[in-house]
Amino acid sequence: MPDLADLYQQVIIEHNRSPRNYRVLPDANRTAEGDNPLCGDRLTLYLKVNGDTIEDVGFQGRGCAISQASASLMTAAVQGKRVAEAQALFDAVHAMLTGSGTPDPGRLGKLAALAGVRQFPARVKCASLSWHTLRAALEGRAARVTTDDPRT
Repeated sequence: MPDLADLYQQVIIEHNRSPRNYRVLPDANRTAEGDNPLCGDRLTLYLKVNGDTIEDVGFQGRGCAISQASASLMTAAVQGKRVAEAQALFDAVHAMLTGSGTPDPGRLGKLAALAGVRQFPARVKCASLSWHTLRAALEGRAARVTTDDPRT
């Protein structure tokens, strides 16, 4: 039986090969762009928010397997969630990626697959780019999110 690390790696590979929600949302009412100059990852995130619910989400961009898989996992996780729930997921994933939190597979589900990234500090920004871009879109910030920003 494969161990947990192998299963997590398989989730990342699958989401990189067949990303979920990789599309432009023509009726998006919130968008944000993100850039990781170190790795060359770039993405645009599209949200359709109705009241306090994320009704639909999509992204497009290019980048390494970790950034693409993270964006795919993120969009699948936040679709249909309330804005506050998405922000709480941001907090949990950020804590997991930076090592200040322990992954809770029961709460994070497939997002826990990103936990192994924190063993490779240079790759944490790849995994967190989509999440910081999500936060910017939810907050309505127009400036491009960059991993060079010390807040990311």
